Amino acid sequence: MALSRSDDSVLGRWWLTVDRWTLLAVATLIGFGYVMMLAASPAVAERIHQSRDVFILKQVVFLALAGLTVVGVSLLSPRGVWRLALFGCLAALALTAATLVMGVEIKGARRWISVPGMTVQPSEFLKPCFAVVAAWLLSEGQRVRHFPGMLLAGGVFALIAVLLKSQPDMGMLAVVAAVFFTQLFIGGLNLAMVGLGVGGLVGAAVSAYAFFPHVRSRVTRFLDPSSGDSYQVSTALEAFGNGGLLGRGPGEGRIKDVLPDAHADFVFAVVGEEFGMVICLVLLALFGFIVLRGLLRLLAEQDLFIVLASCGLVTSFGLQAFVNMASSLHLIPTKGMTLPFVSYGGSSVLAVALGIGMLLALTRRRARTETVWGVAT
Repeated sequence: MALSRSDDSVLGRWWLTVDRWTLLAVATLIGFGYVMMLAASPAVAERIHQSRDVFILKQVVFLALAGLTVVGVSLLSPRGVWRLALFGCLAALALTAATLVMGVEIKGARRWISVPGMTVQPSEFLKPCFAVVAAWLLSEGQRVRHFPGMLLAGGVFALIAVLLKSQPDMGMLAVVAAVFFTQLFIGGLNLAMVGLGVGGLVGAAVSAYAFFPHVRSRVTRFLDPSSGDSYQVSTALEAFGNGGLLGRGPGEGRIKDVLPDAHADFVFAVVGEEFGMVICLVLLALFGFIVLRGLLRLLAEQDLFIVLASCGLVTSFGLQAFVNMASSLHLIPTKGMTLPFVSYGGSSVLAVALGIGMLLALTRRRARTETVWGVAT
């Protein structure tokens, strides 16, 4: 796209101020997501007696909507991002609470609400929206005297923690907690409080191990694979071994025929078998580039809200990618978390697109005569 610097239209200003390198990296991931749906989903669909194209057709729609969401949200001003995040956080909180009453139960957890054609996981949208809302509360707490920003942010986090624990979804809770404590640390939390927070996280992890059988089972099988069913992880590792350096070729993988969730939680193993270690490293580099690029854009940023919100968004994005890939490689206990833009899943894809769109909007270049809210001074 070639636009003149004198183009004063909305798209013209957007193209000249948005981080085009991050936009290119995201577009590459979305394109790779299409490729992986073609490679991994037909075998899964046949195994559950569905049409071979059922997941492909749905994901085409999801990824197309994701691309539009990234561009549409990145057009917003910081004030627009804040308003969208506030509305999204309230809606996601209400719907997450609704899952406890009217949610669809899958494998003992109530995390989804059924709508025609798909199931929605509202807690996915809490990650980006809460990161922005918490950033605003923390920054206002430092900017406005006597404003209880940290107390309010902590209260919202506590409410989210109660809801996620009740579903239960301890992996999602761990990611949200990590994002929130990262924002607290960057916002100037003193070292004593940081130590107290880390101790609290350790205590929460021990409590989860003690009181949630599925958490205890996953940790035990991670430490000692022979102690229980480790079929998924063993099969995933076999897929990486089969792929070697350059892979067996697109469509030539065999592990996807027998690996549960090969199109979703373990799509990285399919990448390893069919495209090899080289493409796995390229994919890893793309995720790392988006995270580092987002942080580098903040080096000259003076507004605390922009810094906290952007750090929260890139932390959430990077952690989700890390958890998925590390689980497939048996580096951490297994956790059902999708690989951003690559795994199948409408809620996850759209929620990640929302977060990336917010990140691009917040890190757009602004004129010196423009405040963080986009109002001339």
